[in-house]
Amino acid sequence: MKAWLEKDGALLRLRLAKPKANLVDAAMIEALHEALTQYRRHVMLRGVILDAEGPHFSFGASVEEHLPAKCAAMLASLHALLLEMLEFPVPVLVAVQGQCLGGGLELALACGRIFAAPGAQFGQPEIKLGVFAPAASALLPYRVNQPAAEDLLLTGRSIGAEEALAIGLVQAVVEDPAAAAASWFEQHLLGKSAAALACATVAARGVMQHKVRERLAELERLYLDWLMRTHDANEGLAAFLEKRQPAWTHQ
Repeated sequence: MKAWLEKDGALLRLRLAKPKANLVDAAMIEALHEALTQYRRHVMLRGVILDAEGPHFSFGASVEEHLPAKCAAMLASLHALLLEMLEFPVPVLVAVQGQCLGGGLELALACGRIFAAPGAQFGQPEIKLGVFAPAASALLPYRVNQPAAEDLLLTGRSIGAEEALAIGLVQAVVEDPAAAAASWFEQHLLGKSAAALACATVAARGVMQHKVRERLAELERLYLDWLMRTHDANEGLAAFLEKRQPAWTHQ
């Protein structure tokens, strides 16, 4: 993960940079947490752009870290990071190319405006592994309507950039999403007072922040105390790692 300031300290750039496919694993989560902590109180900051190296934004979270021995720690750290992003005191813009799946999409959902390349693909495929996406379950209904959220969460299908734009998941489809995000920042945020923008960001997101924090705690309990005690959750994860079809028992 790379982090640096631009525009005389007004813009923080965060870049996922973990070959291959920028998996959102423990190391990536810690690196993002450290960057957010380091720059959170930067007095001149008026915006953040999150993008990624390589052809894909992120294939999602590490499946190995979803296994029973590690999933409690993984969920706790990921959800803490997403709350940090959701509660960051300036707008966080996201530039997406290629695949934006699972935990990678959850990262984007915890931010603000999403700029997508024409070939970008978005999805929450966890249901195909016999599990569900706690953070996306909490965040998606704030980004799209309830039927559209349920479509992505219950089918696990991926959608293209134009469909994502139509349902409100992304706000722009452009050839160069990082450049478009930078242009939007310059046009709409750079000239603002950093102090006023911080207050306005907190004000605009306050109810959502409170509700998502509560909901994530409930969904962690559902995931750990119910889902991970089922045969199919463990079978689905094992089948993915063993590159075979899962044998569901529906229990």
